[in-house]
Amino acid sequence: MKHKRFTKTLKNKIMNKKIFTLLFIGVFALTMHAQKEEFTIKSDPNAGVFEFETEVVDYGTIAHNSEPNRVFKFKNTGKSPIIISRAKGSCGCTVPTVPKKPIMPGETAEIGVRYATNRIGAFSKSITLYSNASEATKVIRIKGKVLKDEVAGSLKKPKSMMSAN
Repeated sequence: MKHKRFTKTLKNKIMNKKIFTLLFIGVFALTMHAQKEEFTIKSDPNAGVFEFETEVVDYGTIAHNSEPNRVFKFKNTGKSPIIISRAKGSCGCTVPTVPKKPIMPGETAEIGVRYATNRIGAFSKSITLYSNASEATKVIRIKGKVLKDEVAGSLKKPKSMMSAN
């Protein structure tokens, strides 16, 4: 009799585990399906629109520790002011500076970028802008090549004989 009771209890436990496992898989599958749904964000037809003169600023081939600052110029060709809430460089060597005030329709503005020209070698970095414009996340890029001091010597301007050392 004990043996039958033990077998019945064991069968119940196994059945309970199977039911629990199936329920868990079912809930998990429903959750995964809900995650797949894509949300479409309707764009505002009156939103501000970035129109950059160029979306890539090429530093070219420059000497080590050269002038690190460059500028992206753009115009708001939309119907509403553009407010840039945040700008982020792809690494700590790329630091953007954005306008604090809204850029009104028809106005032009500048985004400054400072690259750490003490880093030798080719570079390609991105700056991500977050705003209320029609393109809420906009990526602009910088690129160039910083030469070693020995090679860069030919790029530096010769010192004037009139200047004091």
